[in-house]
Amino acid sequence: MKRFWMSGVFGLALAAAACADNSADEAAVTGDATETSETSGSVGEVEMANLVQEPAAEPVEEVEPFEFPEDAWREVPQDRLLYIETDHGMIIVEMAPEFAPLHVERMTTLANERFYDLLVWHRVIDDFVAQGGGSRSNPSHSTTMDRVPGEFTVRRSPAEIVIYETQDRVINPRSNPSIARAGFWNGFPAGTQAAALAGITADGRVESWLLHCEGAAAMARTSDPNSAGSQFYITRGNAEHLNAQYTVWGRVRSGQDAVNAIAVGTAGQDAGFTPDTIRSMRVGSDESFDGQVNVEVVDTNSDAFAMWLGPYTDEGLDICDIDVPVRITE
Repeated sequence: MKRFWMSGVFGLALAAAACADNSADEAAVTGDATETSETSGSVGEVEMANLVQEPAAEPVEEVEPFEFPEDAWREVPQDRLLYIETDHGMIIVEMAPEFAPLHVERMTTLANERFYDLLVWHRVIDDFVAQGGGSRSNPSHSTTMDRVPGEFTVRRSPAEIVIYETQDRVINPRSNPSIARAGFWNGFPAGTQAAALAGITADGRVESWLLHCEGAAAMARTSDPNSAGSQFYITRGNAEHLNAQYTVWGRVRSGQDAVNAIAVGTAGQDAGFTPDTIRSMRVGSDESFDGQVNVEVVDTNSDAFAMWLGPYTDEGLDICDIDVPVRITE
């Protein structure tokens, strides 16, 4: 096969850990989660949380390439890949049903129904999120399907869902400043209670969640935590203040540059704003879709990954500033 793209080997960026003031950046989330029609007067899912953080610092110098052995690569099944065609290129998202099974099912169902085709990226804030699923005439556009309950965290058995813990980390700098652990699950940045705590919990499990690092794919909602419908967002920067408060169901494996190129603005609010189009969304296992590529992610439980990661953890890099290597072949 012909290799045409690889990321992560050089992609280590040092981010500023600044956290903006709550009152300055936060707007009230309003509207009834059941009201999504244009005539209801509700904002529905549009205002998931108007929280903006400061942009990351400039990347550090490139590091020497690391050659991973073939057995250190994990191939992603096509039924876990979501292909989102945009005005700026293809975005490929790996979905995580182990952490958000109901949200993955919703996204898969709607993609198979062609629900998202020709909808728009109606709310895009630079260095924060690109939110999609609104229509050109109604930013509150949503599916009529039942609302999806929040899957902000999951209780996992450390023996069944293995997170390679690398550092201590605040759960959420605004809503829960407690210290937990962080690491990688299948190449996804994840927060978790320490696996050792499973030995003293009644169910032998610990609480874990996927992190809102740049490239996280997550679900929008209203102030009701169980109000997700069809609108989603992809982060254009690290959004620590959304951790364990919004459901992360996937991660961009290719096309973050396309995410970051989506036109900035808010439909119905910014005069003259013309939102970019979601041209199509397909699940890789869709038999009618012919744009599949082979996506491989380095196995973050492999010895090779631990060797590659060592120098960066020694330097104290935050988990959100470490890009797990990905390779894509046709």
